[in-house]
Amino acid sequence: MAKVAASLFIAIGVAMSNCANAVQLITGEEAQLPPPKGAVAADRRGILRSPKVKFVSPGEVAHSPFHLQLEFEAFGGTKIDPSSIKVTFLRTPNVDLTSRVKPFVQANGIDMPDTEVPPGEYLLRVDVKDSDGRAGSTSFILKVSP
Repeated sequence: MAKVAASLFIAIGVAMSNCANAVQLITGEEAQLPPPKGAVAADRRGILRSPKVKFVSPGEVAHSPFHLQLEFEAFGGTKIDPSSIKVTFLRTPNVDLTSRVKPFVQANGIDMPDTEVPPGEYLLRVDVKDSDGRAGSTSFILKVSP
């Protein structure tokens, strides 16, 4: 019985420490802002030399906290300029999430292991530039279940 209690205590402590390290990407107040009229997630087609942003995880539906991963790809021998990254929560008015994401930005993408977001559907846009100044952008819908 003592081993079970100790294991339960350790599990609760680990869960609480994971929550303490989580980064609040979108607040409850921001989630309540109205969506912009006519905004949709964009898809790029064709041959382009501008940098590309690929949504890697979470999967189709996430449970908060989740692991947010995006990959960047540059073309023609260029490199991604990490200082150019901008992340926007498309609402009315838009919410700039860049400062919350910056600590997790690398030249090859964004890697946020513990991302907190209230339940709902959120349209996010990520803008990036390469070392030649070419801009790339992608929008995606992040679905978070309760």
